Amino acid sequence: MIFSKSEYIERLNKVKKSMQEKGIDLLVSQDTANINYLTGYDAWSFYYAQCVIIHIDSEEPLLFVRDQDAGGAFLQNCWSQENIIVYAEKYIHTWPNHPYDYLIEIIKNKKWDKLSIGLEMDSHYFTAFCYKKLLDGLPDATLKDCERLVNWVRFVKSDAEIDLMKNAALITDKSMQTAIDVINPGVRQCDAVGEIQKAMFYGTPEYGGEYSSIATLLPTGAGTSASHLTATQERFVKGEATIIEIAGVYKRYHAPLARTVLLGKAEQKKIDAINATNEALNEGISAIKPGNTADDVAQKFWAVLDKYDIKKESRTGYSIGIGYPPDWGEHTINISKGDPTILQPNVTFHMIAVMQFGDWGVEASHSLRVTESGSEKFSDFSSDLFIKE
Repeated sequence: MIFSKSEYIERLNKVKKSMQEKGIDLLVSQDTANINYLTGYDAWSFYYAQCVIIHIDSEEPLLFVRDQDAGGAFLQNCWSQENIIVYAEKYIHTWPNHPYDYLIEIIKNKKWDKLSIGLEMDSHYFTAFCYKKLLDGLPDATLKDCERLVNWVRFVKSDAEIDLMKNAALITDKSMQTAIDVINPGVRQCDAVGEIQKAMFYGTPEYGGEYSSIATLLPTGAGTSASHLTATQERFVKGEATIIEIAGVYKRYHAPLARTVLLGKAEQKKIDAINATNEALNEGISAIKPGNTADDVAQKFWAVLDKYDIKKESRTGYSIGIGYPPDWGEHTINISKGDPTILQPNVTFHMIAVMQFGDWGVEASHSLRVTESGSEKFSDFSSDLFIKE
């Protein structure tokens, strides 16, 4: 186990406390990161139905997995093996059969079919078909959205989780330096990503890396006006900027970082833009401390943009921790105006400024945690514009 058994017990108890507050008797959690958080199970099996089932009065959760993946569950699950429920391969891609047909049988056999059941209605991989199966198969149950219940339990990290994120940040730094080194005129984007990915997996001598929840993001040239473009076989061009957004990963914990590199003499407008971006980020970060809200941070950030008459509609931060494809966000806090979420020690988030100006843009970001009196960046990697003349 990556964490102590007592930590998993504490996580479960927090989830059950939240269930009680929300009037949920039974929770079905299909979010891949939540499954890992609650059980320790980590495999590329999330593209088929799998979930954790928690009854408000049970001492342990149930882990529901496909037969082909059961071996991994028995190896990694931190709870009793008898609480691993394995569904047969006959439910795989044999529509209208579905793994949740068997899950419904389990719920009925345990006489849980008349309970208030919480679902992760907006999580990745919980499909409309999953919901329809439960709706049709459990007519006496009350199905309700659990409102990202487990995600919010994950919101405040343990010290052990913080240590893993610090290790991930070491991998991020090494990989970002590799990215800046290999991005040069004439180099194919895909070749640069190959080197970046190699660095991300090699990690450090102490901490080997893992696959990231998001592909290496590498918008270049006019593409810098769109933040989520990935590499092609086109070559980098002198005079153009490239945005790099990556995350080192350690034990599934992510530490994202975004930087901008320019090949050739920098236009003053791009220097001015990155300077304003960093000023806004630093001003926002100055408001990060326990008791302040996400809105407090956002107001500080946007006050700088207003000073320079820069318009930005998108948020400038979100919570991070465990990540699985297709993204590394926790789907809780947003650093945006009006978000009332109160910051607490060991809350972690990615403070990112995606700045877009028509047909060009720049980016910079910091992964950080809230401390007892302020904040701490996971990385000291320079956020200046990297100019390679």
